[in-house]
Amino acid sequence: MPREVRVRFAPSPTGLPHIGNIRTALFNWLFARHHGGKFIVRVEDTDQARLVPGSIEAMLDGLRWLNIDWDEGPEVGGPYGPYYQSERLQIYHDLAGKLVTQGNAYHCYCSQKLPSQDSQEQRDRRVSASADCKCRDLTPGEISKLSKGQESKVVRFAMPKEGITRVNDLIRGAVEWRNETLNDFIIMKSDGFPTYHLAVVADDKLMEISHVMRAEEWLPSTPRHLQLCEALGYEPPKYAHLPMIMGSDRAKLSKRHGATAIGEYKDNGFLPEALTNFMVLLGWALDDKTDVVSTQTVIENFTLDRVTKSSAIFDQEKLLWMNGMYIRELTAEQLAGRMTPFLERDLSEDMLPVDQEYLQQIAPLLQERIKSLEESANITSYFFKADEEFDTGTLVQKGMDRDSTLSALKAALDDLSATDDFHQEKLEEMLNATGERLELSRRQFFGVLRTAATGRSVSPPLFEMLEVLGKDRIVSRIKNAVDRFSAAS
Repeated sequence: MPREVRVRFAPSPTGLPHIGNIRTALFNWLFARHHGGKFIVRVEDTDQARLVPGSIEAMLDGLRWLNIDWDEGPEVGGPYGPYYQSERLQIYHDLAGKLVTQGNAYHCYCSQKLPSQDSQEQRDRRVSASADCKCRDLTPGEISKLSKGQESKVVRFAMPKEGITRVNDLIRGAVEWRNETLNDFIIMKSDGFPTYHLAVVADDKLMEISHVMRAEEWLPSTPRHLQLCEALGYEPPKYAHLPMIMGSDRAKLSKRHGATAIGEYKDNGFLPEALTNFMVLLGWALDDKTDVVSTQTVIENFTLDRVTKSSAIFDQEKLLWMNGMYIRELTAEQLAGRMTPFLERDLSEDMLPVDQEYLQQIAPLLQERIKSLEESANITSYFFKADEEFDTGTLVQKGMDRDSTLSALKAALDDLSATDDFHQEKLEEMLNATGERLELSRRQFFGVLRTAATGRSVSPPLFEMLEVLGKDRIVSRIKNAVDRFSAAS
């Protein structure tokens, strides 16, 4: 590529960041890192009526959480700032004036023909389509009559009335539009702010953006942007329109498919590296068989010829599976560290603070079962506090009665109280012998022990769990089970 690769992610602060726009940011970032170029964040905050406080902070937090760093933009600055469009208004006014002077744009007076009680936002919205706009052909006398001496702040771009606009999209190939099918469009609104179309073309040029990678939904805007570039004498960037993201039912992605804000994925216990891997596969693939792939490997291989034209399918179950895969790759120390914020959030106060050394012993026991860090408190709570209120009826295993269950509990209590060797191998050897003596199967005897120790029928491997819990906790819990079970008999 002859010039430096410079790509941008240009969010509008109109809501919380979601999978779709963060996927766009990720693909731009990967492309920049692959080519040794620059990744720029630019805030497109010209739609003042729809601004949502805190949304830009949430967007930047989401990028940071996913380790998507930016070379220029908010908080880091750069040579092409400011990086908020609301701070660049004079640039857009000057360009709009230039286009009017050249005859490529004109003032629109349609809004002044509407009822006076309409709000400014309503007027702008009602004149956003130009099918009925005749202002392009108004005579000076008609303008004077309509404007009552006031120049309209609304400026429309005059699209060519004939010919074809073409783009060679780097993903979709050649695409073309017949110009007579494209209406004139507003480039400057009555509130003095530019529309997306003028601002994006101006800033892409002035920030020397080489490639525009954006969602497929923006493809119909491309002829407008190309015509603006031509009118302003700009060489347009190269365009690449990314595939849409659909739900597993092939309907447009919505919240019911799991398309929540990025911050919710963090709160729900997904690892950033797992979510990054998952999003990479929403339209890109290393090959036809590899799902789990490191970010560095993706960077080394991220080319647009591997991006699909067809829609990508968002599969929540696959994301959960992938998250579990990444969890299993963590060391005990890493997993304990990742679990800690969730334990501090969800455990009751009497279980806190969490002993990190103890947690590092617990973590490996759960690693094969946990799919999301959100499960941390539920899956570990019995390690921190005995459940002394569980239904003692669950102690009775299939094929056993109350007498055999009580005998099993008392025999286990005697053995465990007498031994000082709580290593898992010793415990398994000793308790195997006890079960055989009682003529109980492993499933029966160990099921009684598991329920007495945890209050649950499912747990990590029994003997590893008993070793981690330790003698004092286990003896106390089985004694409690004996006392409660005896009282209920």
